[in-house]
Amino acid sequence: MKLMYKYFISFLFLFFIIDGFSQKQKKDTLINSKKDTIIYKTSYGVRLGVDISKPVLGIFNSSYSGFEVVGDYRISKNFYAAAEIGFEEETTKEDYTNSTSKGSYIKLGFNYNAYENWLDMNNEIFLGYRYGFSLFEQTLNSYTPNIIDPDKTTYFTTNEITTPITATSLNAHWSEFVLGFKVETFKNFYISASVSYKVLMGIKDPENFKTLYSPGFNRVFESNTGFGFNYTLSYLIPFTKK
Repeated sequence: MKLMYKYFISFLFLFFIIDGFSQKQKKDTLINSKKDTIIYKTSYGVRLGVDISKPVLGIFNSSYSGFEVVGDYRISKNFYAAAEIGFEEETTKEDYTNSTSKGSYIKLGFNYNAYENWLDMNNEIFLGYRYGFSLFEQTLNSYTPNIIDPDKTTYFTTNEITTPITATSLNAHWSEFVLGFKVETFKNFYISASVSYKVLMGIKDPENFKTLYSPGFNRVFESNTGFGFNYTLSYLIPFTKK
């Protein structure tokens, strides 16, 4: 996770350097141009893409697989309605348990672009919010029971039980606060990276066992908070210009 944040900060720093140089060039060009009455319009439409960090993570981590489709729609100059829909499967291994959670999720919310573009540029540094909801099942693949002796002072383990136990119709919902950036590298084609802070609002646990992983939210800790990261490639389908 620390490595992902390091890459994110490096991307953001590089974005500032490149974009600052680009803005200076465009500003100088505008000042020296005789056509000072040109009006630049920007595209409004639906932007669709995929989060490539999830399949890449699955390549290096055999206990994980996932896929996410992302999209947003520009409402005004700086506001975008945003959504993500995905599927995840994660196997969590602990000292005495091995469990697998799998299911789908949806996140709905908005982004606010705090970056002031020059001319016809369409880059973003955005703040956002999502409400997330997931439906999933969890299978307890194996576990080792802890037994307490009669004097209630010593615990010892018995043989591992490997008969799977599956709980279905589980769900979770949470709030998610997002910080990220988007760069238009080619006409209507965008690269984006973001980090998110998540707060669990509610979760349905299996009987006699705690949910260790919720698709869309990630690992469930005692604090009911967590972090996320994504790296997306997307394409804008323009409907109009304003």
